[in-house]
Amino acid sequence: MDRHMFSGADILLPREGFEKWAVVACDQFTSEKNYWDEVDRIVGDAPSTLRITLPEIYLEEPDVEERIGKINRTMEQYVSTGVLTEHKNAMVYVERTQSDGSIRHGIVGAINLSDYDYRKGSRALIRATEQTVVERIPPRVRIRKNATLELPHVLLLVNDPQKTVIEPLEKKKGEMESAYNLDLMQRGGHIEGYFLTPSMIEEVEKALEKLVEGREDQLLFAVGDGNHSLATAKECAALNPSPLAQRALVEVVNVHDKSIVFEPIYRVLFGVDEEELCSAFLEAMGGEYDGEDGQDFEYVTAGVTRILRVKPAAKLPVGTLQPFLDEYLKKHKNARIDYIHGEEVVYDICSKKGTAGFIFKGMEKSELFEAIKADGSLPRKTFSMGHAQDKRYYMEARKIQ
Repeated sequence: MDRHMFSGADILLPREGFEKWAVVACDQFTSEKNYWDEVDRIVGDAPSTLRITLPEIYLEEPDVEERIGKINRTMEQYVSTGVLTEHKNAMVYVERTQSDGSIRHGIVGAINLSDYDYRKGSRALIRATEQTVVERIPPRVRIRKNATLELPHVLLLVNDPQKTVIEPLEKKKGEMESAYNLDLMQRGGHIEGYFLTPSMIEEVEKALEKLVEGREDQLLFAVGDGNHSLATAKECAALNPSPLAQRALVEVVNVHDKSIVFEPIYRVLFGVDEEELCSAFLEAMGGEYDGEDGQDFEYVTAGVTRILRVKPAAKLPVGTLQPFLDEYLKKHKNARIDYIHGEEVVYDICSKKGTAGFIFKGMEKSELFEAIKADGSLPRKTFSMGHAQDKRYYMEARKIQ
């Protein structure tokens, strides 16, 4: 493994005012304007990541280009007027208290974008967990291409069951300099950050190296959150030859951390003939199947709930189901799909005629890395990882120009 695949970076943090500086990832609360109005009220005129990122709720607004221009100017202002302090070749150990009281442990550092590939079937060291929607990348390129800074909300998952990389740092906090310690706005919980010493950085690099040493498939990191932001950084790296643009700031989290919980995301279709959809699914799967390795789907409609057992077409049930649904929706233009959390919600929605839901076994987090190796990146909306207020808040920044 390239020893510099995950390394320290010249991290920028504000000199003061962390409570107003840190704002949740731009792809959260995308239908809740009241949330972002309140963030705007809280921030006021103080320096804040709200002013140098673009919440996606504004992405379709007519003044989006003006917003992007203002973001770029504000970034330059923050750099030139001393709002930010640079910490050279730094890594930050992070402890994030989530809404349920659990603590997520991570390390902020930099990856080389040449080690990341979101294409299905990739053998890269860093891979997408879920299918990347390439149409979502160009609008984000418009935001990043002229930006002075990057602010990451990317969480990379590492498969470290023996807890050799991140967890040893918890006992060493007393040896580290504090980077920040604050309550996050808008029910975001609490966050603490500590600068790793040079020897600790070296230990992290060596521990990561051992995780893939001698393995045929050297998958090290899977993107848990922020894949489209990382894909955007990759696209912009191809446009900008600067060495700064060839790297990206991320937070690495162990998939085996107790705070990481995977929740299944079910499928509900609207505007369908329930019997016809059921028949089409079974026909596409080669009929019902009674083998021990069969995958079970609870098919929920207004009148009947039944179990459909089919022969697996992928390692995970969602990988068997989603390609069929994609093809079905292409042929049935009046039908539409939604992605639903919670079995009771599926039952409630599907009590109405013309709707049908699929409930299936979710993925255990221990299955993630093997599933990616077997099937490539997984279907979109395979799993949910945490509630909106527990997603990463923008904190660290880095120059990319």
